[in-house]
Amino acid sequence: MAKTDLELKIDAVKIRIGVLEALSKLRAGHIGGCMSMAEVVAVLYGRAMRHDPQNPKWADRDWLVVSKGHCGPALYAALALYGYINWEVLPTINTGGTILPSHCDRNRTPGVDMTTGSLGQGMSTAIGAAMGNRMQSRNSDTFLILGDGEIQEGQVWEGALFAAQKKLDSLIAFVDWNKKQLDGYVADICGLEDIAEKFRAFGWNAETVDGHDVAAISAAIDRARARNGKPSMIVLDTVKGRDCTFAEHELLNHHMRFSEEQAAGAIAALRETLARLQKEAAK
Repeated sequence: MAKTDLELKIDAVKIRIGVLEALSKLRAGHIGGCMSMAEVVAVLYGRAMRHDPQNPKWADRDWLVVSKGHCGPALYAALALYGYINWEVLPTINTGGTILPSHCDRNRTPGVDMTTGSLGQGMSTAIGAAMGNRMQSRNSDTFLILGDGEIQEGQVWEGALFAAQKKLDSLIAFVDWNKKQLDGYVADICGLEDIAEKFRAFGWNAETVDGHDVAAISAAIDRARARNGKPSMIVLDTVKGRDCTFAEHELLNHHMRFSEEQAAGAIAALRETLARLQKEAAK
């Protein structure tokens, strides 16, 4: 059963906590982009996608391709929250023998639909998944999460042209528009200007929403499912490092090293938010 907006907000906080718990042993990781995508992942697993944690390879499931695969910890936290893996496995990320490698790997982690990490290629693999499902007459959607710095890759735009040409309206993509990439602000490195307008010019449905508003994300997905013969792009206006006390206001927060004390403080602050939301839900 689809979760309420308040339940999705709670799940987004839990995903952020999961990211920090996953990376605390290493005391380093891609904090910024994991935190900015918490709400969209919560909406996908908690409301939008057809999926079954008891049968991760269910043929008629909706697919999720996290093209910005370095933000795997956010996906892993969601998979733990929704029953694909045990929460206790999260701190083993990127250690010997783990099922949770640094970047998403469909051969290692239950519930991961596509191996990703080489930026730009997720557009192509998501298109392939969507076309394959259509060829097999499956009523499945393929969801794709791209980074804003990532869409500087030419392969993304080749894929955008191809998906529009093929009228691939089962493809619903997101750009996590958190305004930063590895070396600084996207606008200073290779500015994107109006992302939604660019995708519209390439033949897509496209709109921009508040990427931390679960209701707005859900409504945009509903509109994307109108099936008008066009793929859809939902640009998520987000804050890199959102709600992580030591990361949100740092310029270079793509990949960060942090102390045990910083992690503990960030988790404590998130747990306060979680308790407040849970109290509200109990009324």
